Amino acid sequence: MPKQYLFTSESVTEGHPDRLCDTISDALVDQFLKQDPYSRIIAESAISKGMIFVAARFASKANVDIANVARTVVAGVGYRQQDFDTADCTVVTSLITMPAEQRIQVDESDLATAEMDRYTVHNQVTLFGYACTHTPELMPLPITLADKVAKGLTLARSEGRMPYLSPDCTTQVGVIFENRIPTRIHSVTVIAGLQGSQPPDTALIRADLQKEVISRIFANEALKPDKDTEIFINPRGVFPKSGPMSHSGMTGRKTAAETYGCYARHSASALSGKDPSRIDRVGTYAARYAAKNIVAAGLADECEVQLSYSLGHARPVSIHIQTFGTATIEEEIIQERLEKHFDFRLGSIISEFNLRHLPGESKSGFYRKLAVNGQLGKSYCELPWEKTDRAELLL
Repeated sequence: MPKQYLFTSESVTEGHPDRLCDTISDALVDQFLKQDPYSRIIAESAISKGMIFVAARFASKANVDIANVARTVVAGVGYRQQDFDTADCTVVTSLITMPAEQRIQVDESDLATAEMDRYTVHNQVTLFGYACTHTPELMPLPITLADKVAKGLTLARSEGRMPYLSPDCTTQVGVIFENRIPTRIHSVTVIAGLQGSQPPDTALIRADLQKEVISRIFANEALKPDKDTEIFINPRGVFPKSGPMSHSGMTGRKTAAETYGCYARHSASALSGKDPSRIDRVGTYAARYAAKNIVAAGLADECEVQLSYSLGHARPVSIHIQTFGTATIEEEIIQERLEKHFDFRLGSIISEFNLRHLPGESKSGFYRKLAVNGQLGKSYCELPWEKTDRAELLL
């Protein structure tokens, strides 16, 4: 990688059709696990003008009104009735009910350590976890800022400071790096969806976004836009329609925005809509947990942890770390310590993070919050894989 480079990451607000589909899928996971923590559930959603489609495969004792869950999620983001009428929209479902014996038959927390080897994965995947010193959350700066701008847009709309905004907006933040260290904000882009019969003119939108969103977001940031930072707001003009009225959505198309904003690798598998028995979801959390603890321990300024799983195995068939030349000790020693103090078996991950029971412990659900706010690096709630409680063990 060159000594100086520009990197840009994208995020979207909660009403973006792709994010809506992730939220519907994860809201279903929450509902199944609340009623039956040993459910197996895979859900995928699609949305377009006046229609929601949900495909789900499950083995569960739960009785979930799938159509109602989908309608409730879309209604909660704030579209006007004329833009998306959740009471009147068509909800199409394609459901496969699996035999009851395919439910999870044991609570992983009750398994002895030796028994975890009998609890094997059901799919094969190579996945990644990453951490760096750009931010207090140990996340890459471009996606962290893009997420913050997206949240700022949602707050400006919901608090009435910019009521003409649609729930569907897109953000980008570009950051200049020198020797892999962020040095300045190159650009901020906002694609602001609008609603209402008479949206304001571009000059007012730009002034409001600068005052109500961009200035607020960067007020407490170490790096702030400077006189050369380019601010792009609806560069192709005002969009007369947004959300499902304008473009369709599907589960799993915003995985990059949910993880590292493409600054670091991810498996490309959808994270949303999967119960904890899916290693492509929970293994991503375990890899992030490991990478974050390595960086928190001061063993490297950047760390990527790669885990590869194969069918019929409980443990990863390979573990690899990369510190991009920032390690303070030999990478081989870091990997030895990692394998000594972290258990990457599927049953151990589920048990350690309490992944079956978190939806039942939260009134508003657990997994749907991840779909809306991002799966990694966030501080809106206590995410077990964001703890740095093993940093001392690695020293």
